[in-house]
Amino acid sequence: QVQLVESGGGLVQPGGSLRLSCAASRSLFSTGIMGWYRQAPAKQRELVASLTSGGRTNYADFVKGRFTISRDSDKNTVYLQMNSVKPEDTAVYYCNFRILSLNYWGQGTQVTVSS
Repeated sequence: QVQLVESGGGLVQPGGSLRLSCAASRSLFSTGIMGWYRQAPAKQRELVASLTSGGRTNYADFVKGRFTISRDSDKNTVYLQMNSVKPEDTAVYYCNFRILSLNYWGQGTQVTVSS
């Protein structure tokens, strides 16, 4: 069984910062790809950032230079540090684990950027 639980979302002003956390039920970092996705109203779910077991990162163009994905293997937790947030970052953010052809998802955490 794989369980992913996101936390850290909330209301933040434009230009501010948030750190999202994704706690896994067991160690996953050595076996697959961790990622953060987001979905805004009336939009498709889109990749924000990903992190491979080897430490390779990938970012969507719209967050490069602002967001950072990282992990703490001892805590079985992956993070998304969100800096210089914009109103268009408003969405539900989901943690994802991918291995082979399988995908596992957390329940999502709401991020709202507004003044």
